[in-house]
Amino acid sequence: MEASFAIFINGSYGAGKTTVLDHIGNLLAAEGRPFSLIDVDWFHRSSPVAAFDPQNQVIEARNIAAVWVNYKTAGPRQLIMSGVIANEADKHRYSEAVALPLRSVRLTAQRSTAEARLRARYDSSRQTELRWQVDRWEDLTQRLTAADLDEVAIATDRLDALSVARRIAQHFELLDVSR
Repeated sequence: MEASFAIFINGSYGAGKTTVLDHIGNLLAAEGRPFSLIDVDWFHRSSPVAAFDPQNQVIEARNIAAVWVNYKTAGPRQLIMSGVIANEADKHRYSEAVALPLRSVRLTAQRSTAEARLRARYDSSRQTELRWQVDRWEDLTQRLTAADLDEVAIATDRLDALSVARRIAQHFELLDVSR
């Protein structure tokens, strides 16, 4: 069956978005439910940026649109994305890219949890990336909370990624609860 909306896993740095996205894919695969996953972070990692697109947002949206078109050639499926939606413009851009309404879930974590996750992700050769995210964590977290664009928020501090993935899948009725 064709997806009538895309699910977007939103959150600040270290909230668990990418790990949860992977677990949702595993849950849907186990049930034989068609899906596609897109981690939007990988669709704007290009340098130098185009002169017409200083934030790499136009290129990112075009890349997402092209990949979604390709995924759909394999048949109808549920699209699940992860990344950051900090304002209405972000939400609109992603929705337009996949030509579907977005329904988003925001993952949250306390600063200490997020920082521990980030420190585990970045080894000693990637300290500049670690510091960049740690330094911007508070601002992004506040902007996401203030924007209030998500239909549900899930605190991930005391939950493992699989439990968070199950909650999201259940919220969107993606799992067969009779199993």
